[in-house]
Amino acid sequence: ILIEEPNIIYTSSPITVCGDVHGQFYDVEELFRFRYPNHIHLIRGNHESRGITQSYGFYDECIRKYGNANPWKFCCELFDLLSIAAVIDNSVFCVHGGLSPYLNTLEMIQLIERKTEVPNRGGFCDLLWSDPEEINCWELSPRGAGWLFGEIATFNFLHTNNISLVCRAHQLVNEGYKFMFEEKLVTVWSAPNYCYRCGNIASILKFDSAT
Repeated sequence: ILIEEPNIIYTSSPITVCGDVHGQFYDVEELFRFRYPNHIHLIRGNHESRGITQSYGFYDECIRKYGNANPWKFCCELFDLLSIAAVIDNSVFCVHGGLSPYLNTLEMIQLIERKTEVPNRGGFCDLLWSDPEEINCWELSPRGAGWLFGEIATFNFLHTNNISLVCRAHQLVNEGYKFMFEEKLVTVWSAPNYCYRCGNIASILKFDSAT
């Protein structure tokens, strides 16, 4: 199913957008109870890679539970097939991280060769790693991957692609969501009490219609 999906999934409302869940399995189960459990789209995040899953413990957990790395290997091969972004009602651009100075149009994103490990730099990497910041255009990201992008960079992308909103995740926000840039960008975080110690609220974003 996934290998036949395009880089950008075009879908329509009513739809519910969820952000990071960071392996909090019981919270994912709860999300499934009131989303559309028979109609779910997945897009790739920065943790769906071999390097990050090794660093953050998924590889070690597979070895501990199964005695070998095969489950981890199969999951990583699956991660390689995930789409990169989604567009809702031709007006909301959904991506895990953010924008890239190398990818000005949706057509350019559609041309990415996604069925691979996420590279350390470049447009594909930026979409999964970049963050919005109160700057004008672009600055290097302190994460060591992706960029910080500002209001002008966001408005240029929206105008070029006739999009009204960028919807992304990737950053913990204590209120569960955060609007920026005259409410043209929103961060959605769906892992409550992140790591079971941060005390943050989780959120989802529901689109009931094209308006």
